[in-house]
Amino acid sequence: MNTRTDSITDFTPVDQDLYAAAVQLLDPDPTPAPARPAALAAPAQVPLTATAPVRLTGPVEKTLTDALTFLDTHGWTRYSLINTEGARCSIGALRAAAGSRNAAYCDAGNLLLDEARRQHGKKWEAIPAWNDSHSGAQVRSVWEAAIRRAHHMNI
Repeated sequence: MNTRTDSITDFTPVDQDLYAAAVQLLDPDPTPAPARPAALAAPAQVPLTATAPVRLTGPVEKTLTDALTFLDTHGWTRYSLINTEGARCSIGALRAAAGSRNAAYCDAGNLLLDEARRQHGKKWEAIPAWNDSHSGAQVRSVWEAAIRRAHHMNI
């Protein structure tokens, strides 16, 4: 088609409100416009919150922590597994926390003894001998260090 419009100058401007009303009368229920493709859509606003990553406690760390909590609750003793007031030595607390002589109990005991040797010398052959030869503060220091090591080792 070869229609030229540049020479015609007497167009009447269209009233936009009247045009919209006419379209509404002709098509009262227009179909919705298609959704924008995902590539063109604006990205969803995601709130940025600082949440710490979830870290699970390993069985050795849990056993050591539960045993120290047991000592804090029931008391610590020397020269016996359990005294008449219910206080326990380190081995007694480990047994109470683990519930049985399972892998976590063995590994927690080995880590505790290793930490005792680090702090108090290599001469200690077993936890009971070390436990009975040190003060409550010294024993607690070893427990806390063993828990930190288990945490860092993620065990």
